[in-house]
Amino acid sequence: MAGHSKFKNIMHRKGKQDAIRSKQLNKVSREITVAVRSGGEDPGGNPRLRAALIAARLCNMTNDRIQRAIKTAIGSGDADNTEEIRYEGYGPHGVALIIETLTDNRNRTAPEIRSVLSKNGGSLGETNSVAFQFQRNGQIIYPLSVASADAVFEAAVEAGADNVESNDEQHIITTTIENFGSALNQLIDKFDAPLESGFVWQAHNPVNVAGDQAAAVLKLLNALDDLDDVQDVYSNAEFDPEFLAQQAA
Repeated sequence: MAGHSKFKNIMHRKGKQDAIRSKQLNKVSREITVAVRSGGEDPGGNPRLRAALIAARLCNMTNDRIQRAIKTAIGSGDADNTEEIRYEGYGPHGVALIIETLTDNRNRTAPEIRSVLSKNGGSLGETNSVAFQFQRNGQIIYPLSVASADAVFEAAVEAGADNVESNDEQHIITTTIENFGSALNQLIDKFDAPLESGFVWQAHNPVNVAGDQAAAVLKLLNALDDLDDVQDVYSNAEFDPEFLAQQAA
């Protein structure tokens, strides 16, 4: 399925590595808290939490910080009113955007997002103004080295996945929301923890952007991702791999 990747998987993150790590840890900590609130503190029965704990492990989050995030969610930690808010809008050249946030102050978050969009040729839309152009799915990503494409495909199908794409770097497994938890558990039993897992928005009809258009869209996506309250940014833009490689360099 085209348009499968989270923007953060293809973008080049700027800035000092310690600042990037700090922001990543903050995002994962908030995700753990919200995951516990929405599905309980047992990762075996809460696939969102299990995915968040995998992300915590990958970014070397300490166990103390993980436990603080969980305690905050169940009311035994510091007071916290973090909520999930999804924003939708358009970027340069009509590119559709879904911006997922975790914030404790929506009166701060919305103006920040609106400002970034306005400064970069975009605009904020109403709820569900672009969501119909996307589908919400589960996604599980393994490195290419975990197994052959055939072996991963076979295991994913047995686990109830809908689709598997293997490229030069990774295996990308797509599931329905309903099958995500079961598929994740079975694949972890088979291949250990994935590189990344969670729920994503996948564009039905990705739009190719190139040249100056691609540069303008990428600039906006970078600016949105730099906002502290933004967890993930999705678009229906499809970038040429060579362009992305040049930007990363």
